[in-house]
Amino acid sequence: MLVQVRADNTGMTADLESDIACYCSYLRAERGLAENTLLAYRADLARFARWVADSALPDYLRPTIHDLTRFISFLHDEQLAPVSIARHLVALRMFFRYLRLEERTDQSTVDLISNPKHWQRIPQVLSPEKVTELLEAPRAQDRFYLRDRAVLETLYATGCRASEVIGLTLDNVFLDQKFLKCTGKGNKQRLVPLGGPAVAAIRTYLGEPRAGASATGPVFVSRTGRPLCRIILWKIVKKYAQRVGLHPDVSPHTLRHSFATHLLAGGADLRVVQELLGHSSIATTQHYTHVDTSRLKLLHAQFHPRGHRKGA
Repeated sequence: MLVQVRADNTGMTADLESDIACYCSYLRAERGLAENTLLAYRADLARFARWVADSALPDYLRPTIHDLTRFISFLHDEQLAPVSIARHLVALRMFFRYLRLEERTDQSTVDLISNPKHWQRIPQVLSPEKVTELLEAPRAQDRFYLRDRAVLETLYATGCRASEVIGLTLDNVFLDQKFLKCTGKGNKQRLVPLGGPAVAAIRTYLGEPRAGASATGPVFVSRTGRPLCRIILWKIVKKYAQRVGLHPDVSPHTLRHSFATHLLAGGADLRVVQELLGHSSIATTQHYTHVDTSRLKLLHAQFHPRGHRKGA
């Protein structure tokens, strides 16, 4: 799909459109990026292309620091969150590296632009008690009670991304051995353990009659047997979060954050959490997780010579 931008009586925007289309094909064919990541990069570069057209940038292949500063100001004017602005800049840097690889430009100015400090934003995390309330929210009178409970249990038990959960197939779930095999970003596969409650919830759900069931079909399906989509999964979490009075921003990713944070708070090694989350870099794991204050207070009281004084 080509990125649509305004024509400017020059071939510049058409060239940019062509470069973005070629870059997206490169990411899919040679870099093996996940489709959701590819869609995000395409959308970010489409915004850059619209800005180039609207601002009449003299030459998009050779932006100056001043040009790029104006682009960042434009992103702020669009009221994007810091994390979204950072993603736009990452997409732009990768795009220009591709252009240099293809000898379309020798420009490296984009690499001089630093990201906003979006990693200082602490992700939303539920307490273990609130997670329990959420997992127990589906009731027998709910239309898809067993499926919804199994979905919620799987999200929290594994810390998998929404796309990984809806992409689960029956041949990659090993309930007797208490683990599953999921496919993450870049089509990388990893093994993730399943706890007892999740195993029980999935086993009960799979015991129901299912439309279009097959040995290699999707685990979580709609009434007609079609795989769940990300929007439906998002709605499932929102429905039960609202039922138990949780914050409106609670999403499938909240359970992923909570999974990682609770592991760290219980003493898990950061590299173990990195492996479970499927991060290629431990720095990404550090951005996703934080140790809660109760754990810090406990460690302080346990190990500091004067940490356990009464009245302190």
